[in-house]
Amino acid sequence: MPEKETLERAKKDKREGKAASTQAGEFVREEIEHVREGKHGARSTKQAIAIGLSKARRAGVKLEAPEKGTASEETRRQAKKDLAKGKNRSKPSAKRSRASRKALKREGSGAVSTSSLARQARQAAANRSPAERSRSAKKAAATRKK
Repeated sequence: MPEKETLERAKKDKREGKAASTQAGEFVREEIEHVREGKHGARSTKQAIAIGLSKARRAGVKLEAPEKGTASEETRRQAKKDLAKGKNRSKPSAKRSRASRKALKREGSGAVSTSSLARQARQAAANRSPAERSRSAKKAAATRKK
């Protein structure tokens, strides 16, 4: 379950008219903090981000599943499941929750070091066209506080 502060920050972003990805960013930030604190680990930076996005979808952020061809079929299917879970708020399975927590505890925390996060950000930016990057920057500037 996400922390109260994270939910409040995401709600604030929604009220301010920010994009779903910005709202979800709060959950990703929380997940990175958890790995840094040692609550659990992550195998890779992408996994830490994916856990955060999953939490966001389950908390009710209207973050669509990735389009066909941009992510694996398994990832898309899981994202759709998470979206559905966010709509009806069912109680998570204790056994499954315990098993995933135990598996994550075995992983390290190098996945969220500043260098690995920077590497991930550079790779993600390299996959986007200059026009796409410019458009998202303009959109961010429009929602920035005056």
